[in-house]
Amino acid sequence: MSITIREADLGDPRDSAAIVALVDSYAGGQFGGGVPLPPSVREGMVAGLRAHPTTLVLLAHDADTPIGIAVCFWGFSTFQARPLLNVHDLAVLPEAHGRGAGRALLAAAEARARERGCCKLTLEVLDDNQRARGLYASVGFADAAVGASAFTRFLSKPLSTALEATR
Repeated sequence: MSITIREADLGDPRDSAAIVALVDSYAGGQFGGGVPLPPSVREGMVAGLRAHPTTLVLLAHDADTPIGIAVCFWGFSTFQARPLLNVHDLAVLPEAHGRGAGRALLAAAEARARERGCCKLTLEVLDDNQRARGLYASVGFADAAVGASAFTRFLSKPLSTALEATR
């Protein structure tokens, strides 16, 4: 098995189908909420990614089979006056776990961030996702802190859901 990583072509129907399938697999799993994506989200995902000006999607393949994805967005750190890259979704198909695809996707994201002069990579992970937390720690991620000891917690305020938007 040889895992390859490449940037997704959001105009390619094969890549588009892979993106939707991989994110849907993640959404339906234990750490993605356990519910498959609604049809409206599946149908609008790639167009939305294509329209978003800071999108970077990386796909992991085993031969010709897509097995993993990193959906990333470029951002900016005002505290460092430099760009950053947020890994919004990192997912590997359950049957491909343990083969190094997640590690390879993170390395590819880091390489692209370094090319752009980013000050950091960011991501969020559920507290009880020990497998992912172990991977992230092994490649250098740690709890974010401002100053010496003020740890940062990622919070969100839902404004609407995809289901509400279609009603």
